[in-house]
Amino acid sequence: MLEKIDLSKTMDKPEFKTRMRELDAKLGRLQRLCKEKQIPVIIVFEGYGAAGKGTMINRLIEPLDPRGFKVYTTQQQTEEEKYYPFLWRFWNMMPGKGRISILDRSWYRILLNDRFDGKTSDKSLATAVDEINSFEELLTDDHIVLIKFFLAISQKEQKKRFKKLADSKETAWRVTEDDLKRCKHYDEYSRLVEEALEKTDRDNAPWTIIEAENREFAAAKIAQSVVDRLEEALEDAEKREQEPKVSPEESAQIHTDTFRASALAGVDLTKSLEKDEYQKKLKELQKKLSKLHGELYLRRIPVILAFEGWDAGGKGGAIKRLTQALDPRGYEVHPVASPNDLEKSHHYLWRFWTAVPKAGHIAIFDRSWYGRVMVERLEGFCTENEWRRAYKEMNHMEESWVNSGAIVLKFWMHIDKDEQERRFKERQENPDKQWKITDEDWRNRAKWDQYEVAVDEMLVRTSTTYAPWIIVEANSKYYARIKVLQTVIDAIESRLKDNE
Repeated sequence: MLEKIDLSKTMDKPEFKTRMRELDAKLGRLQRLCKEKQIPVIIVFEGYGAAGKGTMINRLIEPLDPRGFKVYTTQQQTEEEKYYPFLWRFWNMMPGKGRISILDRSWYRILLNDRFDGKTSDKSLATAVDEINSFEELLTDDHIVLIKFFLAISQKEQKKRFKKLADSKETAWRVTEDDLKRCKHYDEYSRLVEEALEKTDRDNAPWTIIEAENREFAAAKIAQSVVDRLEEALEDAEKREQEPKVSPEESAQIHTDTFRASALAGVDLTKSLEKDEYQKKLKELQKKLSKLHGELYLRRIPVILAFEGWDAGGKGGAIKRLTQALDPRGYEVHPVASPNDLEKSHHYLWRFWTAVPKAGHIAIFDRSWYGRVMVERLEGFCTENEWRRAYKEMNHMEESWVNSGAIVLKFWMHIDKDEQERRFKERQENPDKQWKITDEDWRNRAKWDQYEVAVDEMLVRTSTTYAPWIIVEANSKYYARIKVLQTVIDAIESRLKDNE
């Protein structure tokens, strides 16, 4: 892409001032409109060292309301960030609806500087490209405006700028040994840039190359590009508002199908365990899990456990028997309810990405991201397009976690309708358990058949080799708790053996 770029393009100062007066006015207006329409914007700045990213960002934000944007500078990973999945820190930079995030370098560092410095292996390169493309597709599918700039200058111009910076006491600190090394090996670094741009230039997230040798031309082109993309995003938003509204019932798309794949139909719910045997096994397994938790920490292996299931299916009881064996400093349980206002302002996966555990720790989710294809789908809280693409999005998210070294297990706590009714009534009659039963539980029960179809589809489409679903026969609470404990232990022991 870069070899065809004419870096000699310039713009004189009078023309620049005239153009920027008009563009600045548009940028201020478009920021306000994006806020009104709740459109989030991400602007990524990449480029050669000394290409002027900081200068261009400063010029771009001049006409913007500072309360509506935030600028992030992406340096090398800190020691803390290394304990999390590659994309974790960028999910923490995601803008809420109507806000703008501006990134001075971004997730492309792994394909550029880190790769040049030998920190990105050939094996992890392909994985990183796939994760980046999937990540950007997920963002743009959710109507987040993603604008990517690469600022290009020649090696000659780069040397000149580095010299000017190094010759001044005030700016010499900005030129590092790594900068000079990349400048010296400009052609080699440029080859990596070309490859990264080619592999990640897609219709949903195209690159805009900025000829950055003339600062006036570069600033004007960046401003014009942002104006064009924001105007396009606002037009798209207007079109979506004009589209016919689909009822929750139509969006849910629940049909009885004789030939549908079913994961639940063959589950043997008669499996059980006597109390004496349960107590014996519980003690043995909790002792083993406690020991394994220490090994997880020493070897820095993160574990992510998601619990889904029918209301009163025993999620809480199974989680409690797990955590009784764990060091409280090394795990966190996340009870997942309806999203709050902050969570609603972000992508639906944001609250789960920001809660992933650091290496060596355990995250347990009591309900999870799969609410999108169950309750949100059936109650009409998301569109058909949103829940249909969610299967792929969640698979990619879990794969990204596994690629970073995590163990990911997902449990479906399965009971039959009669057992659920028995447990509901028991809760109603027990003053200490009445808080566990709500009107919503009974409403959900009335949609049992619809939920069963949705659950079957979810299990079939999102049980993967790297993040499998484990269906737990939970009519017997004793049996269910032991199965969960044993499954977690087996997965940890298997990983520890593989890492020997």
